Formats: sequence, C-alpha cells, structure tokens
Amino acid sequence: MKTYDLIVIGGGAAGMAAAVYGRRAGLSVLVIEAVFHGGQAAVTPEIDNYIGFSKGISGADLMENFHAHATRFGAEFAYEQVLSVLEEEGAIRVITTRNEYKAGALVIAAGAAPRQLGVDGEAKFVGTGVSYCATCDGTFFSKKTVAVVGGGNTAAEDAIYLSKICEKVYMIHRRDTLRAEAVIAETALKEPKIEIVWDSVVDEIQGGKSVESLKIHNVKTEESRELSVNGVFIAVGIRPNTDIFKGIVDMDEHGFIITDECMRTRSEGRIAKRIYAAGDVRATPLRQVITAAADGAIAAYYANKAIGVV
Repeated sequence: MKTYDLIVIGGGAAGMAAAVYGRRAGLSVLVIEAVFHGGQAAVTPEIDNYIGFSKGISGADLMENFHAHATRFGAEFAYEQVLSVLEEEGAIRVITTRNEYKAGALVIAAGAAPRQLGVDGEAKFVGTGVSYCATCDGTFFSKKTVAVVGGGNTAAEDAIYLSKICEKVYMIHRRDTLRAEAVIAETALKEPKIEIVWDSVVDEIQGGKSVESLKIHNVKTEESRELSVNGVFIAVGIRPNTDIFKGIVDMDEHGFIITDECMRTRSEGRIAKRIYAAGDVRATPLRQVITAAADGAIAAYYANKAIGVV
C-alpha cells in the first residue's frame, strides 16, 4: 500500500490547486481522478472570467495549464474510481478499483454535476447555446434573447443576472409560482426584461449550428409552442459527487460537504482535522474555477499544518 502525505480526490481546478500548494509545502501528493483531469471546466468551450486571461481561454486549455503546473511540481496522478474512504488512527485509507492508498490528510475535491433536463438537443448544444452557468457564459449572449429553465433561487438569480446583459429573458417554470425566496422572486417578477412562462416544460432544444428555439408545452393545457431564443440556461439544480463520503463527513440537506473557513470538514458535528473539502463539492455560495482553486489552496495549506510536515 503506497503512502502519501496528501491524497486529493478529484482532478478539477480545486484538486489540482491543492496538489500545487501541497507540493510547494513539501508534501508527497497523489491526485485520484475517475475519468480525466479538469472536471467540468475541461468541457467548457470558453472561460471568460478567470483572472489573468483577458482574451478568454478554453476550459480544456486552462485545465491543461493546471495539470502541467501540478505535474511540474511533482504531483502524481492516478486515474481510478474511488470506492471508499476509511479513517484509521493517524491516517486515512483510500480504496479504489485498482489500489489501496494511505494518506496523512485528504482533500475531497470530487466536484458536482448540474442536473440535466434530459431532452432532445440538450447534449448537442452544450457550448453552443446550452449552459448550466449564467455567471460563466452570460456575457456571450449580450443583447440577445435567452431562456432560463427552473423556478428556484438559482434560476431566479440567473434570470435577474442575465436581464442586465440580455435583451430579453424567458423564465420557464413548470409550476404557477416560483420556488425562489420571496425577495428574489419579487425582484425577478418586477424586472421588465424577464417574462415568466408558467406551468411549462421544455420538450426539445432546437437549432442548426447553435440554439435557435425551444419546443415547450404547458403542463395544464397541454398546449405546445416554440419559443425563439439564442440560448438556454438550465438551472434545475446540481448534484455533488459525495455519495461515498456519507457517514464520513457532515453534509447539508443537499449532500454538499460542510466545511469551516479553513476547508476542514466536520464529522458528527466535530472538526475532522485531517479531511478537507474544496470546490463545487462543498457547501459554498459561489461555484467558479477561481473559487475552486482558492479552496484547494486553502485546503492544502491547512492539511500541511494538520499533519505537521514542514
């Protein structure tokens, strides 16, 4: 069983930033990634809000830069599926589909995935009109017409945000009242650029090279129609990749890992000093590449202190 000072589960922005900071602190570091490094950011066609890239950069290129940086400092990468994490006295054991590892500290950076609608055209137009992040991609739709699908806080906040950029914003919600908090819902309802499409769901996302329209239907009247849009922002929730950590660390009601400002997790209400969480997997108000990287840096910094390696 190979032993490392620090094991990072997840090779996205948070995980690779943790690897860089861990190696710079002199720790031996292993990053375990199930599929490919980069996470969600790697499949984002263009990232326009990561500081230092004034002309924007593709998500794939940015994540390759992260990976090159981590490997230059000597971080190791293993592409395996983690099956379980076990706490042992003074160490943490990580069991994968291929190996078992032992670590002095662990950073959970397994990420989260947006919930999809599962309709025709959704996968086809990701990056060419379909987005799951208004703050990431909103500027690409300046003065255009877009739709937001959902009725919760995120959907309402996305619609409000997009109304400052776009010509018109449709908000498509399957119910006749918004689920968003009252103050957020009221702001959305009062915004003249936002039109709520009540009692409706999206059946299909249509277009040629990019999104051109949505096929929707009213769940009460069963009436179908097409809505001309240049883009659609899907805000029906995200799901953290935390199933295997249940019972190991405390989570909120949505499955996101609870941490303190040092990224330390809790276990049965007590601080778990050797297990940290970073990025989209943790309970946080903003999920962006820049905040994920910051989380990873903080987690590695305090992990180094916890295991006492100078």
